[in-house]
Amino acid sequence: MSTPQSTIPKIISVDDHVVEPPHLWESRLPAKYKDKGPRIKILPRGEPTLKEGVWVEAPGDSDDMAAWWHYEDHIYQLRLMIACPGLPPKEVKPIGVTFDDIAPGCWQPKARLADMDRNHVEASLCFPNYPRFCGQLFGERKDMELSKLCVEAYNDWMVDEWCGDSGGRLIPLCIVPLWDVELAAAEIRRNAARGVKAVAFSELPSWLGLPSIHTDYWDPFIRACEETGTVICMHIGSGTKTVNTGTDAPTIMSSNLIALNSVASLLDWIFSAKLDKFPKLKLLYAECQIGWIPYFVERADDTWETHQWAQGEYRLPKPPSEYYRQSIYSCFFKDSVGMDLIERVGLDQVMFETDYPHQDGTFPNTLQVAKDLFGHLPQDHVNKIARENAIKLLDLDL
Repeated sequence: MSTPQSTIPKIISVDDHVVEPPHLWESRLPAKYKDKGPRIKILPRGEPTLKEGVWVEAPGDSDDMAAWWHYEDHIYQLRLMIACPGLPPKEVKPIGVTFDDIAPGCWQPKARLADMDRNHVEASLCFPNYPRFCGQLFGERKDMELSKLCVEAYNDWMVDEWCGDSGGRLIPLCIVPLWDVELAAAEIRRNAARGVKAVAFSELPSWLGLPSIHTDYWDPFIRACEETGTVICMHIGSGTKTVNTGTDAPTIMSSNLIALNSVASLLDWIFSAKLDKFPKLKLLYAECQIGWIPYFVERADDTWETHQWAQGEYRLPKPPSEYYRQSIYSCFFKDSVGMDLIERVGLDQVMFETDYPHQDGTFPNTLQVAKDLFGHLPQDHVNKIARENAIKLLDLDL
């Protein structure tokens, strides 16, 4: 006897990506910076190499062309594997391409909405691509005034152009000047004033050479997020580095171990006591899947109880699991184990994603993927995972 299936409502994906259009910074920076800020040049594609979790590349001597971002000493080519929705895995390669080679939905709002219609998706929250997942690129450059303007230009484009005419279907996600916490707090308030409810942040800022979440450094930023209801969204890999077992290990090892970034981040936030100090703060973990959460939350409760000698100057007044349930959310798109453990993960804290346009996302088969993963659950459970939890967390008018 087959298990009855619930109806999958239109999905709100809380982790997709946008490929920034060539004109973004050139059209928005002051005239004196137009030849210094991020801009595109069409040059021969190069061979990318992954070193310590970071892609290193330069134009080669190929007859095939690629779109290359140029910005101070940083050059980066648009690569097929981050902009190939629906392409079979055997056809995906980390090769450089031009904007003519990728799906228009990667970088054009109207085309994205059409792809969302095709993919059973009503609304989408999109992380950056070129600036990396929390805009850390801008904190690594020399001219910090230009970096600040680049962050503001990105956010203006995100609100006005990417999301502006979408009728609320494209959900704005801003970035902040990570190198200056007061500027970061001010940018949160500037964007919150025009309705932005989400900010991309690093899962492990110390891996970016910034103060860790265990210090008081980030408190003005965190306070601004709590007071404005801005959700701190941490995409897997936003610490720039990925875990690997050695220099001779294949790249696929990092793909399997990358969830450890989110594990470390979740425990950082809990044991930093920030969730006790800022009880209304909300965190979202993106693309890390969810099956690992029950074990590490349970382990945190056990060490909180039994390792009291190891908790430093401040012992949390409540078990870690209470802070988890109070403040932490996550999303998935490939996790049947997580579905088996959904009650322990937290039914009210889980959302779905499509990861469009990345090569391992669910486009154009999201409806079937959702049916296979959680269509067997009761209808009210399905509704929460597919859309209701996202509407509540991000205060969406949908």
